[in-house]
Amino acid sequence: MKKKRTLQAAACAMALSTMLTVGASAASTVTATLRPDISVRIDGIARDFYNAQGKEVHPILFNGTTYIPLRAVGELMGKNVNWDNAAKTATLGGTRTTGAVTGTPDSAAKRADVTFYLRPEYHVVIDGTERTFADVNGTKVDPAVYDGSIYLPIRAIGEIMGKTVRWDNATSTVLLDSASGGEVTDYDTSNPSAPGTGATTTMAGSVTLERAKEIALNHAGKTASQVQFVKAKQDWEKGRMVYEIEFVSSTGSGYTEYDYEIDVATGTILSYDYDIEGYAPAQNANNSTSANGRISEDAAKKIALARVPGATSRNIYKFKLDFDDGRWEYEGEILYGSMEYEFTIDAATGTIIEWDTESIYD
Repeated sequence: MKKKRTLQAAACAMALSTMLTVGASAASTVTATLRPDISVRIDGIARDFYNAQGKEVHPILFNGTTYIPLRAVGELMGKNVNWDNAAKTATLGGTRTTGAVTGTPDSAAKRADVTFYLRPEYHVVIDGTERTFADVNGTKVDPAVYDGSIYLPIRAIGEIMGKTVRWDNATSTVLLDSASGGEVTDYDTSNPSAPGTGATTTMAGSVTLERAKEIALNHAGKTASQVQFVKAKQDWEKGRMVYEIEFVSSTGSGYTEYDYEIDVATGTILSYDYDIEGYAPAQNANNSTSANGRISEDAAKKIALARVPGATSRNIYKFKLDFDDGRWEYEGEILYGSMEYEFTIDAATGTIIEWDTESIYD
C-alpha cells in the first residue's frame, strides 16, 4: 500500500511539473506602463512611430525594459513587415514597397498603466532567419502585444538594426547608435568573395546593365536619345553589388548631370541625385521673393517638402541660407521614414539645384 501511495504521489508530481512547464510557455497578461515621455533617437535623430492606421504609438515600459513596435523597425530598415496569423509569425524581409506611415502626433498621450500581452508563442523571422531575444542578463524575452501592435524590447531592436543601445536618464531618451571601435577598417578589398576587379558578371536572377539604365532613365523622365551616358558600371559596395550610372542631359542653356546607384539583385534605386550645371536662372513663378530678392525660408521649405509626400516641417532637421557659386542658396536635409533627402534651392528663383536621396542604412 505504501508503495502504491508513493507511485501516486510521483505521478501527481510529474503531472504538476508538466502543467507548470506548459503554463510557462503560454501567453500571459501583465500590467505595463505607457511612456509617451520616453524619446527614441536613432543615430542622433528623434523618431516618432505610427501604426498602419496612422495612430502614433509610444514606448512601453515593463519590468525595467523599454519596448517599441516591431513594425516601426521594419519601416526604419526599409523592410516589408508581414504577419502570418496561422503560424503566429512576424516576418521582416525584402524591400519595402510602401512609403512610411505618417499620422497626427498624439500630444495628449500621458503616462498610464496598460494591459500588456506577453506572447512567447509568437515567432520573429528576419531575412529568413528566426530570431530570439534576451535581456542584459541573458534571460529570454518574448514579443508582446498592445493595441494590435507587436512590441519588442529596445535592446532587441538594437540587435536587429546592428546598433548599440544606451539610456540617457537626464532626458529620458533611448539612444540607438551605430557601433564603433570594433570595426575592421584596414583592408584592401571589402569583400574577398566579391567578383574581382573589372568583373562585370551579372548574378542569376539580377537585372542587366541595360535594364538598370532603363530604370534610371524612366525615373529621370528621359529617353536614351536625350542623354549621354558618362558612366555605367557594376561595383561592390556595402555588402552588395550595385550599378553606378551617370548621364547628362542638355537643358538648352546648360546641362543636368544625373547620378544613380541601383541594386543589381532587385533593380531598386538605392540613391540618386542631379546637379544643374551652367544654368540660366528662370523667372520666379511664385512671385514670393522678399525685398532682398530672395524667396522666404518657408517658401523654400515648401518647395522641398513637395518632393516628399507626407513629410512636414518637423522632418526638416537641417536648413540654412548659404552663398555659393556666386548666388544665395537654401541648403537642407529631410529625414522621412527610412530615407534621407538632401537639397539645395536657388534662393532667388526657388529652383531645386541639387537633390540627393539615400536610405539611412546605406
